[in-house]
Amino acid sequence: MQSPVLSREEELYWLALKLVPGLGSRTSGKLLDRFRTPQAIFRASRTELEGAGISGAIAQSIASGCTFEDAATQQEKMAQCAAVAVTIGDPRYPQALREIFDPPVLLFARGRVELLQTICLGIVGTRRPTPYGLAVAERLSGDLAHAGLTIASGMARGIDTAAHKGALARGGNTVAVLGCGVDVVYPSENRKLAAELAGKGLILSEFPMGAVAFPQNFPIRNRIISGISVGVLVVEGAQYSGSAITAKLAIDQGREVFAVPGNIGVLTC
Repeated sequence: MQSPVLSREEELYWLALKLVPGLGSRTSGKLLDRFRTPQAIFRASRTELEGAGISGAIAQSIASGCTFEDAATQQEKMAQCAAVAVTIGDPRYPQALREIFDPPVLLFARGRVELLQTICLGIVGTRRPTPYGLAVAERLSGDLAHAGLTIASGMARGIDTAAHKGALARGGNTVAVLGCGVDVVYPSENRKLAAELAGKGLILSEFPMGAVAFPQNFPIRNRIISGISVGVLVVEGAQYSGSAITAKLAIDQGREVFAVPGNIGVLTC
């Protein structure tokens, strides 16, 4: 297993691999299983790459080295906001996340990277909660964080925001997994929360620096919330919502799934 600190050159190769168009997590993982390092992947011929089961177009992109310029730009952006790359071979990479069906080969992390080695519980829910939902999310996340769990959520409006705030208010640990770059604040009203998370918690994403929050990114990031967690607690989520997707992913990954029932007296206890 590699050293936690990549050399600048090693990091550049990992970033270049991450940026290859059309190369998803599963295929990246297969290439790493076969060639062991990103350097070896980029040294391979197009024929060798196609022999590993990837398309000719992707093999050509790798062989051409066309992503190295963008990778260098990514390094500059990471330095500007003190973000680091945590690769799948890094001892800081969460073991539970390694074991899911399609683990990201590289995570961008900003803040307390050591939180990746703590016991996480995902708390997710609707972006349009009731006052009760907000209160119960903040109360439960605070109590669970105070008990020693790290609260993982997505920094979205509503329940996610309440979960992060509840953990921080009790001096607990919390991880925000984003559907955009770790240098992008989404939603924009969470700028203050993002700054607090970068200092006291951890902001995490598999999306490159500067990546905007496209709708299709959120189901992709949800597998990381459940993947780093021992379980997921759903607070007010519609049947076909993102939180329902996260709950299904958690079940598929063998995690515990919890849900808040009707009024549990959180406002009076």
